[in-house]
Amino acid sequence: MTVLLRTHGLTKSFTLHLRDMRMPVLSGIDLSVRAGECVVLSGPSGAGKTTLIRSLYGNYQADGGTIEVRHRGAMLDIAAADPRIILAVRRETVGYVSQFLRVVPRVSALDVVTEVLHGHAPEAARAAARDLLLRLNIPLRLHGIPPATFSGGEQQRVNLARGFIAGHPILLLDEPTASLDAANRAVVVDMVREAKARGTAIVAICHDVDVRDAIADRLFEMTPLQEAA
Repeated sequence: MTVLLRTHGLTKSFTLHLRDMRMPVLSGIDLSVRAGECVVLSGPSGAGKTTLIRSLYGNYQADGGTIEVRHRGAMLDIAAADPRIILAVRRETVGYVSQFLRVVPRVSALDVVTEVLHGHAPEAARAAARDLLLRLNIPLRLHGIPPATFSGGEQQRVNLARGFIAGHPILLLDEPTASLDAANRAVVVDMVREAKARGTAIVAICHDVDVRDAIADRLFEMTPLQEAA
């Protein structure tokens, strides 16, 4: 299968200004993910799993190494890309479900999901968003309400709908089921399996062992650099 995402020698550290020091988090990360494969990042808290996910999405600037994604038929190093290119990659190629929903206040749940579908006919986009919200057990009466008023689990399901609806070739999932009950976790597992069947390359953080075992094709072990030293 085709490689859709790979990193080579990826490094990332953070500056602790109050202590005037640099804290290394990622060093020499070599990761490759193929179409239709789900790789789950594994390791203790502090191993850099979320830092890696955010680096893959371009939220964090890498200190060194490459982050290549297959975008418009060719491998593109987003670690060295112009911000405008990164925005295009997010629109077309890489989807992201973070742990928390961050959206503009007073925008309805339906519009939060629909706005991801750039270039689609408005009515078709709204119908697709409505269907996905219903699948994730967000009732119709909540579709017109801003999700800032929702429970944590409801917000996470809106976040999942927003992340999955565009069908990006690459999907990054940061604890996608952390706030969900068993029934909704099962829905998400089915959605991940369907995405893999379509050829989506997925990188996930998942501490729920049952969900991890249900979606992972393999684990990518990570160790805190302080422990590895």
